[in-house]
This record gives sequence, C-alpha cells and structure tokens, in this order.
Amino acid sequence: MIDLKGKTAVVFGLANKRSIAWAIAQKLSAAGAQLAICYQNERLRKEAEALAGELSGAETFQCDVSKDDEIERLFLDLKQRYGTLHVLVHSVAFAPPDELHNDFLLTSREGFRIAHDVSVYSLIALARAAAPLMSEGGSIVTLTYYGSQKVVPRYNVMGVAKAALEATVRYLAADLGRQNIRVNAISAGPIQTLAARGIGGLSEMLKLHAQRAPLGRNIQQSEVGDVALFLASNLASGVTGEILFVDCGYNVVSFSSGEMEHAKG
Repeated sequence: MIDLKGKTAVVFGLANKRSIAWAIAQKLSAAGAQLAICYQNERLRKEAEALAGELSGAETFQCDVSKDDEIERLFLDLKQRYGTLHVLVHSVAFAPPDELHNDFLLTSREGFRIAHDVSVYSLIALARAAAPLMSEGGSIVTLTYYGSQKVVPRYNVMGVAKAALEATVRYLAADLGRQNIRVNAISAGPIQTLAARGIGGLSEMLKLHAQRAPLGRNIQQSEVGDVALFLASNLASGVTGEILFVDCGYNVVSFSSGEMEHAKG
C-alpha cells in the first residue's frame, strides 16, 4: 500500500466529479497526502469547495494558470500554509470550441496561442513556481492524450498542444532532475469529462476505443488516479520524462481483432 502521509500535493484542473483531477485527488488523499485543490475562477469555487470537503484536511485555492500574478500569489500562499510541496498535478487543457469543430487547416492564430498557453505553458509556469518549494524532491504529473502522436478527428489544435506538452515534460525532467524532481505525463484514453465533451464525436470515439483496445473497454477515471498515485510515490523514484499510457492498450494496436479477421477473409 502506498503511504503519502506527511506529503503535500497541489492539484490543478478540478472542475467537477467527472474530472480526472478529482479521481487523482481522491487517490492521493486516501494514501494520506495533504491536498491543496486549485480551481480556476469564482464560478468554479462552490463545486471545488464541496468536493474538497469530501477529502480529509483538503483546502481550496483560486488560480487561473494563464495569469502569472495569480500563480505567484498562489505559491506564496502555499509556502505560508505548507512550507514544502511534494506533488504537483497538472490536469489543465483548453482550446476555444471553434478550434475543435472546424477543420484543423482553419485553426486561428489566437486559438493556437490560447491552446498552447493554457495547456502547455502553464505546466512550465507552475513547475517553475513549485520547484523552490520541492526542497525534499518531488513529482510533477500532467495529463496528455494519444492525439499528440496520431491524428484524432476534431482533436485538432489540442493534438498539437499535447505534442508540445509531451516535449515540455522531457525538457522539464532534464532541468529539474538534479533537484530530485521528477516530471511525467499520463496519456489517458478517452473519458467523458467536461473538457472531453467539447470534442465533436466523443461518443463514437469511446465506442471505437472500446472495440479496438486489447482490454475491450474504456478506462475509468480511477485507473488514471491509480497511476498518478504510483508516479507520486517513491515506487516511481527512478521514473522521469516518461509518457505512461493508461488506455486499456489502445495505443499498441493498429487494428482490432475483428478487423484483422475481416482482412484475412
């Protein structure tokens, strides 16, 4: 059993009970970690506070990760409240809705900028702010998706942003390794989160994923939480700069068994 007693984790990206960030927060809390739950703005405050109330000792903080002054203020608060941080979870991604419905060719300059600012640069900004508080070493975990490596219809600029995020993981791992701070990403299969529902054809994506994945199903948020817990713990002390797939094996196959049988026939 993983024991995180005496450790402090800060989690970004909590929107509601369907959020991957919520599944991760639950796993970290159950392992004994003290949780700081960060929400984007006042509109999300009530939901974040209600969820944090379900976790022992968890506290909430407001921070829009696209604003440097809010990041600076947050980490001053975290330093005063906790002193030391051990885990940072970055479950943040966004692109303007039009960019996920039009052809990728029509990606706007502003849409491209926003997607990369919120989904990628925020990890750099948060890691830079967290590193001085990770004096005992630490683990930084972010969330990516297979659309970074293969074309997924309507994923569009988010696929490009996730590719940049995965490169960012490697560069941050190289920069922070000497401080014993590990940086990794979980590439989760499609899940019906609030953010995912903004992608056209999500239902069909889930159906096809379940058909083709070796395990014959879609993943659950809790399974992503389990892997995040592993990465946050000393069991992953030698793992950094990696992209870990939690997708029921979907990424390893090119055809489903049914399609293969059809091809043979």
